[in-house]
Amino acid sequence: MKAGCAAGSPGNEWIFFSSDERNTRSRKTMSNGALQRSVVLSAFVLLRAVTGFSGDGRALWDKKHYVSPVNASQLFLYDTFPKNFFWGVGTGAFQVEGSRQTDGRGPSIWDRFIYTHLRDVNITAKSADSYVFLEKDLLALEFLGVSFYQFSISWPRLFPNGTVAAVNAKGLQYYNTLLDSLILRNMEPIVTLYHWDLPLTLQEEYGGWKNATLIDLFNDYATYCFQTFGDRVKYWITIHNPYLVAWHGFGTGMQAPGEKGNLTAVYTVGHNLIKAHAKAWHNYNKNFRPHQKGWLSITLGSHWMEPNRTENMEDVLNCQHSMASVLGWFANPIHGDGDYPEYMRTMVGMPVLSEAEKEEVRGTADFFAFSFGPNNFRPSNMVNAVKMGQNMSLNLRQVLNWIKLEYDNPRILISENGWFTDSYIKTEDTTAIYMMKNFLNQVLQALKFDDVRVFGYTAWSLLDGFEWQDAYTTRRGLFYVDFSSEQKERRPKSSAHYYRQIIRDNGFPLKESTPDMRGQFPCDFSWGVTESVLKPEFMVSSPQFTDPHLYVWNATGNRLLYRVEGVRLKTRPSQCTDYVSIKKRVEMLAKMKVTHYQFALDWTSVLPTGNLSKVNRQVLRYYRCVVSEGLKLGVSPMVTLYHPTHSHLGLPEPLRSSGGWLNTYTAKAFQDYAGLCFRELGDLVKLWITINEPNRLSDMYNRTSNDTYRAAHNLMIAHAQVWRLYDRQYRPVQRGAVSLSLHSDWAEPANPYVDSHWKAAERFLQFEIAWFADPLFKTGDYPLAMKEYIASKNQRGLSSSVLPRFTPEESRLVKGTIDFYALNHFTTRFVIHKQLNSSRSVADRDVQFLQDITRLSSPSRLAVTPWGARKLLGWIRRNYGDKDIYITANGIDDLALENDRIRKYYLEKYIQEALKESPGLDP
Repeated sequence: MKAGCAAGSPGNEWIFFSSDERNTRSRKTMSNGALQRSVVLSAFVLLRAVTGFSGDGRALWDKKHYVSPVNASQLFLYDTFPKNFFWGVGTGAFQVEGSRQTDGRGPSIWDRFIYTHLRDVNITAKSADSYVFLEKDLLALEFLGVSFYQFSISWPRLFPNGTVAAVNAKGLQYYNTLLDSLILRNMEPIVTLYHWDLPLTLQEEYGGWKNATLIDLFNDYATYCFQTFGDRVKYWITIHNPYLVAWHGFGTGMQAPGEKGNLTAVYTVGHNLIKAHAKAWHNYNKNFRPHQKGWLSITLGSHWMEPNRTENMEDVLNCQHSMASVLGWFANPIHGDGDYPEYMRTMVGMPVLSEAEKEEVRGTADFFAFSFGPNNFRPSNMVNAVKMGQNMSLNLRQVLNWIKLEYDNPRILISENGWFTDSYIKTEDTTAIYMMKNFLNQVLQALKFDDVRVFGYTAWSLLDGFEWQDAYTTRRGLFYVDFSSEQKERRPKSSAHYYRQIIRDNGFPLKESTPDMRGQFPCDFSWGVTESVLKPEFMVSSPQFTDPHLYVWNATGNRLLYRVEGVRLKTRPSQCTDYVSIKKRVEMLAKMKVTHYQFALDWTSVLPTGNLSKVNRQVLRYYRCVVSEGLKLGVSPMVTLYHPTHSHLGLPEPLRSSGGWLNTYTAKAFQDYAGLCFRELGDLVKLWITINEPNRLSDMYNRTSNDTYRAAHNLMIAHAQVWRLYDRQYRPVQRGAVSLSLHSDWAEPANPYVDSHWKAAERFLQFEIAWFADPLFKTGDYPLAMKEYIASKNQRGLSSSVLPRFTPEESRLVKGTIDFYALNHFTTRFVIHKQLNSSRSVADRDVQFLQDITRLSSPSRLAVTPWGARKLLGWIRRNYGDKDIYITANGIDDLALENDRIRKYYLEKYIQEALKESPGLDP
């Protein structure tokens, strides 16, 4: 499409092919000031902003809310959070403080639970020891640059037996020092009064939270904290995730105190926790808020559900019931109408809230504190009980919208969010980065698109620590702690570096790709479409011009044709347009208005025996017709001689059975085949591809790495021999150009904070592209980086691979046998260094792929990363000079039969990146 191009634009000629076949997301609440700070997160397939009435959360599952995955509201959002957004990090006292038996701290229910249920856990040796190393915690907070620190007070450290009598002076000193240090650093403290470490005495004497006596005891404890710390604390959390306290502590028995099987006890505990919170809120509201000017809430945790069938009301209702039975259990009384969700009121053992109690608990939160983390999704036997046959999802944006609709759009503090890694992971927690990126972008989308009022975000947690029923088998800290060391140094993980950058940038400013630009490609730019092997028709589709007989049609009888004897008609030889497939193909090319059409010949059809002893002239005539009919429309051909696929090697059977590309004779047979094609088609074809993706074909010879490298070596020799043949015998007359197409995906370090990932990305390019491009474009030999890395692995006994050596004659043969750079590019790979021990060549790379869940992907999980194409083109220019570049395949799979929105978006964005990189632009 050359209309409107800038005449005489200089520069290289590119051809941009799109390939379908190649690749088969109340009471008055807080006012102004610091609480204006807001956050939100986003997962895989998200929704548009919705509005509704309080209690209308079920509307989120309405199928009419489906929005295209390429809609701007569904794509990763490059934008920033509100100016005063509240960035923080959190910990739980029992998880990180340590010093459980020193300085007067009393035992908690978790100390007993570890002794009785987690007997392999050493509670004295394994700890981050925040009680001892407070200064190190403060340095970690300073490193992150957070605006608040959310921590919990250990009830038994202040009051060893749980009752507010004589305070433990050492414990009081610790929390005073912590608060003073935070204020000195301009970090807002958010203080949780109860994060599961109930004084053991209260469990033994009263039965813990099953006993309503604890409501008053908790209020006494809260009163002391308000009186003592309230001059420095403006944000209070009464209880952290009461659902887990009740369900795991008294239902499954997986957490302290370890009771199980009594649903009445579960619901009673939940009932008492709600009333304890409400009593503390009223206490603060009446006695402390007037002069302390603070805010108070309760952290509620939840999962998220997606219906199996959005159009099925029963599935939708099950999702709503699932959310009601977890989040709604506590949110509905406190943030809603003061009563339990209707779905739960008839459950056996569920207490009844009197009208007075409803009035007492309703509206007792100044903001909605929300926890969305692994404890709400694990273990599986717990979540199965609340799934109700539907699908659990990590879609934080959806949950935030559900809260908005159910509870009249409250202000939301995300008071816990993060994920976990295995205990053996130290500082390279790459997966945690992508989980955080995903969640945070969902929060940003909810803020920007859905008007959800999130004002703050708490990354969980600051340090590695004790992870409840998982003990020390998982880690959740942004900072790594070696529990067996004496000094318990806090080493920032990759996730700490990442979160620090997010805080500095206040979100996701546009960095990966420059804005779209307006401009025109050079006048000689080529636009094309490609398909793989074009299967020939062996005969014309209609005999009407070759049959000399006349026929009569019995139209009113049996409707058959009868030959009229004695009459012979004039005939003509068959023409190219008699092939139906050619006619249809030409019609499609005409509609697309392309300048080029790339297709591959079928070697097995042209030479069934693999040599010139039997040439199928009818097949060659068919291909000549395809070319000539295209040229009549001004569509130039680019013809590939050999295009294997993963399912079909594409070699004539005699060559395949004799070893294929492991046999050097195949290269000689390929040269004969190429010479035949040049002779028969070369007067019409000016662009030739010898082999499509030899750097992927060689992987089919993967019995051992040495087989792979030998096959690749022979493929390179075969290409070079064909190029030399064309250059010597056909180019002077036909004046065409010859190359091969390399599979050329871009690579990025999955974790930009780890040097080994950067090296792995470059190593991927060396083993994937330079493997063939260096010998052909530059040196006549394999890349030095590739040779050195394989040799290093051999020396360490990690590989037995041997790269073939180019003889001096072979080196001279292959060097420079490229007229242009042809590449097939589809995606960007995010790679990590992973030492692999295998006899296959892919193991020599020590590279493993990671899927970035925040990116738009095709059904086959190819990430749509347009900027990677531009980076690739720049890398090629830097390494192989300013040759013409033809993008011989570019596209993505899309299951849509007609409205293929993902593919359309893909092509638009990738062409944009090509435009930015194209020389001689007229912007």
